[in-house]
Amino acid sequence: MDSKSGRSGACVENVLDSMVPALLADKNRKFIYVEQAFFQRWWRDQSETIQDIVKQLVGSGQLEFINGGMCMHDEATTHYIDMIDQTTLGHRFLKKDFGVAPRIGWQIDPFGHSAVQAYLLGAEVGFDALYFGRIDYQDREKRKGEKSLEVVWQASRNFDASAQIFAGAFPENYEPPPGGFYFEVNDDSPIVQDDVNLFDYNVQDRVNDFVAAAVSQANITRTNHIMWTMGTDFKYQYAHSWFRQMDKLIHYVNKILDGRVNALYSTPSIYTDAKFATNESWPIKTNDFFPYADRANAYWTGYFTSRPAIKYYVRMMSGYYLAARQLEFFKGRGDSGPTTDALADALAIAQHHDAVTGTEKQHVANDYAKRLSMGYDKAEELVAASLACLAESKTSAGCGDPTTKFQQCALLNISYCPPSEIDLSHGKKLIVVVYNSLGWKRNDVIRIPVINEDVIVHDSNGKVIESQILPLANAHVSMRNYYVKAYLGKTPSEAPKYWLAFSVSVPPLGFSTYTISRAERTGSTLSTSSIFTPQATETSTVEVGQGNLKLTFAADVGKMTHYTNSRSSVKESVQLSYSFYTGNDGSDKDPQASGAYIFRPNRTFLIKPEEESPLTVMRGPLLDEVHQQINPWIYQVTRLYKGKEHAEVEFTVGPIPIDDGIGKEVASQITTTMATNKTFYTDSNGRDFIKRIRDYRTDWDLKVNQPVAGNYYPINLGIYIQDDKTELSVLVDRSVGGSSLVDGQIELMLHRRLLHDDSRGVAEALNETVCIQDKCTGLTIQGKFYFRIDPLGEGAKWRRSAGQEIYSPFLLAFTEEDGGNWMSSHVPIFSGIEPSYSLPDNIALITLQELDDGKVLLRLAHLYEIGEDKDLSVTSSVELKKLFPGKKIRKVTEMSLSANQEREEMEKKRLVWKAESSPEEPKLARGRPVDPAKLIVELAPMEIRTFVIEISSLPNRMPQDGRYAA
Repeated sequence: MDSKSGRSGACVENVLDSMVPALLADKNRKFIYVEQAFFQRWWRDQSETIQDIVKQLVGSGQLEFINGGMCMHDEATTHYIDMIDQTTLGHRFLKKDFGVAPRIGWQIDPFGHSAVQAYLLGAEVGFDALYFGRIDYQDREKRKGEKSLEVVWQASRNFDASAQIFAGAFPENYEPPPGGFYFEVNDDSPIVQDDVNLFDYNVQDRVNDFVAAAVSQANITRTNHIMWTMGTDFKYQYAHSWFRQMDKLIHYVNKILDGRVNALYSTPSIYTDAKFATNESWPIKTNDFFPYADRANAYWTGYFTSRPAIKYYVRMMSGYYLAARQLEFFKGRGDSGPTTDALADALAIAQHHDAVTGTEKQHVANDYAKRLSMGYDKAEELVAASLACLAESKTSAGCGDPTTKFQQCALLNISYCPPSEIDLSHGKKLIVVVYNSLGWKRNDVIRIPVINEDVIVHDSNGKVIESQILPLANAHVSMRNYYVKAYLGKTPSEAPKYWLAFSVSVPPLGFSTYTISRAERTGSTLSTSSIFTPQATETSTVEVGQGNLKLTFAADVGKMTHYTNSRSSVKESVQLSYSFYTGNDGSDKDPQASGAYIFRPNRTFLIKPEEESPLTVMRGPLLDEVHQQINPWIYQVTRLYKGKEHAEVEFTVGPIPIDDGIGKEVASQITTTMATNKTFYTDSNGRDFIKRIRDYRTDWDLKVNQPVAGNYYPINLGIYIQDDKTELSVLVDRSVGGSSLVDGQIELMLHRRLLHDDSRGVAEALNETVCIQDKCTGLTIQGKFYFRIDPLGEGAKWRRSAGQEIYSPFLLAFTEEDGGNWMSSHVPIFSGIEPSYSLPDNIALITLQELDDGKVLLRLAHLYEIGEDKDLSVTSSVELKKLFPGKKIRKVTEMSLSANQEREEMEKKRLVWKAESSPEEPKLARGRPVDPAKLIVELAPMEIRTFVIEISSLPNRMPQDGRYAA
């Protein structure tokens, strides 16, 4: 069923059921299939006989799987790790069940196309070509004239031609050509009537239509091969109706034209091979295809932010899935018990181009969220069991039957965490296990809600560690109460009055344990935050921050004014503001409305802070907070942590009021005096940063119709601007749209609530509500962004390291101490890697997963681009023996990115395309093959390497103190 329309009459089952006999009827017929999540549902229901027939059709090339991921993922709002995971899931299924590896990328429907898709999810998974339907209407017209719809796409500055791919945009989206070639049972196109006894005999007319369409496309295409996409959404419900007409067209075109036009059933693979065989040189394309507009006032840049709660849920589950797979590996994947599989499936399908994008109907969005929730429940069980196993295993003999019951807090973002909200009187103690899924040691501050003010925190050595109590803001309490009732169907217990913040230090791929108890006396290690509200006199200013970073606020206007870092000598005027765009309702001469896909603003309104709502400042030893009620539906907290040199801004936006009948799109701005010359940089799927220039496109002379929407770009990791002295970086906690619409300023769109459909297939307004019984209110969004200003050239280090910490937050698990001394009876500190080892600062472990066959899937990613950082943009290495202590590594096989074929085999098969005017650059380095004796993996800048590793356990080699298990 299509996720946009919710049409129940059209379904994948009908397509596949009718496709099999249609292909069997004629061995010349061909069919391609893409999304494995839907195919697998059908496949599991088929008899052994049908499965054998389908395997024969695949073997003969009549049925070809292309793209091959679980879904056709989006390219703007997806994170590269999720793109890799969902593609791997589909590719490994196809390899296992059919013995095939897809050769072609087929991203025909996503709304713009990313650099990461081209080089990473294209070339690096072994694709020979990538085809797509949607590019900007201005770009398409220019390319038609230049015959440059097909290009060699060199999307990576780091790998140039070594990760290039042949790419083609369709002349008119993914449809049959103009001229009436739709052959569903009820379609309007004239069939080929070849019975001369009937009055509607039309063979010559249909052949003429065919030739006219072919010549028209040939005139905008290089070489004498063209491809027609014979189908579109919901088609082939009865495949025979299509094949019967195509059989006739092919027969009569070839008979009447006698070879001048040759028509045949084909696939994208056959077409690609034909193009390659011509030895043509192709134009070069660099960077990406964002933003996308299909006409003058229709920029598809609204979906970069649409449904921000779903976007956050997907991102949160993505980081959780990464950590859960690590713990599943450390515990060992058993034949029974919970696994991460359900979460893997739910996350995979959530990457669909009408899922995480926010461009589905509300009931479909609810279905995606429900599947994620069900997947999380299973993974949460697995995580709790794994942590219990590791905490109770004083030897590496295995788990036995762990008795510890760990609880987690999926709703901590709305201040709800029942395991931490226990009364600690009468000697009760709370155990908190903090898991770090990053490959390096992490020191940070965590915050949990508590009901007692006089609490104390001990580390695993029994040493009291510094902590701080902060009051829970009324805005957060009311949000907690409403959303717990809405989502869990029950009124939560009395809200905790405080946040407890404390410092933690956690080893790589491991955990540390902390004990929280009532303090017998208030010592210097427990601090209640001082709270004050500065008087709003004309000259009053407030400075917060205890370390190198200080932020200054003007009390009279309630605004941040300055950012000062004493270590780096950066001092910059900075202001944070909010505004909203009124969404166009489509009632003017151009009926295009703002909606789930399209951002078409009417006017902009600055939101001024409430005069009667002054700043509230909280100070303490670990962090300072500045609270501000911006207006009745926007609340902001600015945090500065001790030892950190960035600011964290937490925003609560909603319910957005619509009682005036006007939809609104809410944005936040960070404004400086930097002279940025229209230039800013945004990430591609959390990976490479791409230079953007306001009102400019590299590939054509842009006609500016929408100066706001046409300058918005997708952001998954961050955005930055720079001048000749400094750079301002902003990192995000989910996919958002953003831009630099004014020099020195960065803008992020945080939330959208609209009252009109934008006529792109959803057929619903983007008006999200949350209901308790029959009372519904607009959705409130709580989220964070982070900003920092560095001397020019020094910002990448923070963007890359903090970006990893945002994507992979600590995983917290709670239990109560049940008599005895937890620390002496359990393993309080664990690391899954060798105790003295950590990954280099520029390398991330993005996959550690035990596969069904007991082998291990390992992916390592270099985080930096060439020239991005003076110290870290260098080749680094990882010692596999230290990643797997206590294990014997029997075999290491380097694989393609999606782990469905050996890397060496993939490279041998790769088609090397000729490009026009390819710039002469030195061959860029990649890591050398892994020596089976040394077992060291090298990674060059931006390189991701994927391995399947066969390991076996060694006799127990755990250190004497029992603090590390393997």
